[in-house]
Amino acid sequence: MLNFPFLLGAHPINWVGEDVKEHGDDTTYAQILDDMQALGLKGTEMGRKYPPDIGLLKAELSKRGIELVSQWKSVLFSDPAYRESELAAYLEHVKFLKEMGSKVISTCEVGGSLHFDPRRTPHEREVIRLDEAGWSSLAEGLNAAGLIAKEYGLKLTYHHHGGTVVESPEEIDKLMEMTDPDLVFLLFDSGHALYGGADPLDVLKKHYDRIAYVHLKDVRREELEQARAAGSDFVTCIRNGVFTVPGDGCIDFAPIIGELIERDYRGWAMLEGEQDPAAHPPREYAEEAISYLRSLIADAAGDGK
Repeated sequence: MLNFPFLLGAHPINWVGEDVKEHGDDTTYAQILDDMQALGLKGTEMGRKYPPDIGLLKAELSKRGIELVSQWKSVLFSDPAYRESELAAYLEHVKFLKEMGSKVISTCEVGGSLHFDPRRTPHEREVIRLDEAGWSSLAEGLNAAGLIAKEYGLKLTYHHHGGTVVESPEEIDKLMEMTDPDLVFLLFDSGHALYGGADPLDVLKKHYDRIAYVHLKDVRREELEQARAAGSDFVTCIRNGVFTVPGDGCIDFAPIIGELIERDYRGWAMLEGEQDPAAHPPREYAEEAISYLRSLIADAAGDGK
């Protein structure tokens, strides 16, 4: 038993890349889930290798004592022309997660992104930031999607994300200010916060009352600085090993874990590394991350002295 004060799971992206398809592409969902079970983890997000058939997915998760916590949902709300089709797709996503017993929906705007915006052409170099009309349209779309989620007993948790239009601390602040706090919540991601130029602890403290879901991701400082100097895009950063699991990078998780404990956070926190599993064996790295987090929890409780 992990005996953490909050619910700890792992994202399958540690085993199989979502944005970098060659990472772990030969890995089966059974191997991922078996590793999670062996680690004592009880929660996972949907991954591209998991079976799409609901009956099979439920059976595979159930026999290992694992639940589906969430699934990423890209949205294109910043362009009003996409609003109707995007909300229809969001509804179907909500229905799936409701059937799976999930409570939160990882949601991210892809408008303007180099890698995720379907309107962009290959070989572009810059994320197109939102103008005021785009921000207003995004907020309206998220509020509408959040209402759909609420009607089904779920929460829309917005994933601030590298390489997108809600990346920097100022953009996170603006999104929170422009959206309805009863309909749009925040997915706090420590690694993406740092990647976007924020102090992760500052984001956690400032927006804690809106946070309904947590991703625990670390960053390798040297690799990040090299990527910034080279002007590397987000996917290139993944390929170059910018991200890793907690305890293996530069982020001090002690105050982050301390804040979660002090605030009595009881929701899900996902271990995320998003790196090449051939070079960084995911089960071993997850095991080390769990030990690291356990030591921080003991210290915060006064047991590690």
